[in-house]
Amino acid sequence: MPRPFVMWPDARLRRIADPVEAVTDEVRAIWDEMLEAMYAMPGVGLAAPQLGINLRLAVVDCSAAQNAPIRLANPEILHASVKLRAHEEASPNLPGVSATIERPRAVTVRYLDETGAAVERDFVQLEATSVQHQIDHLNGQLFISHLGPVKRKMLVEKSRKWQRRGG
Repeated sequence: MPRPFVMWPDARLRRIADPVEAVTDEVRAIWDEMLEAMYAMPGVGLAAPQLGINLRLAVVDCSAAQNAPIRLANPEILHASVKLRAHEEASPNLPGVSATIERPRAVTVRYLDETGAAVERDFVQLEATSVQHQIDHLNGQLFISHLGPVKRKMLVEKSRKWQRRGG
C-alpha cells in the first residue's frame, strides 16, 4: 500500500528534491511504490515528493495498457523543442482541479535508469509533458506554477473547497 499523497500547500512540495546517490534496492522499492500509487490514481506520471519522499525520483507510463513504466533518477532536461504542446494537467496533490499548460512538445532528458545506467532519451507528446511535469515536482513546483497569480489562486481555492466537500 503506497503512502498517501502530500497535499498542497505542504512545504515538502515546494522543496528541491535531493539527488539520488546510487540506484539501490531501496530506490527500486520506492519506484515500485510510486508506480502502485500512479496506477491507482490513475495517472501517467509521479514524482517522489508527491508522496513526501525528498528524492529526485520519477516514474512515467503513458502506454494505453499501463505496462511500460519508465523509472527515472536525477532526470534533467538537456534540450527542449521550441514547438509547444498544450495539455490539460492535474495533480493528486491539488485534487479536483486542472489547467491547460503549454510545454515543449519534445525534450531530451538524461537520467539514471533502474539499473543505475546513465540514459539520454527523447520524449515526445504526452511522455514529454509528463516528464516535464515530474521534473517540476522535483524542483518544488506544481503545474499551477505555470499560471498567472489570479488563475493559480482561483484553482487553489477551488481545490480546498473540493477537499472540504470530500471530493
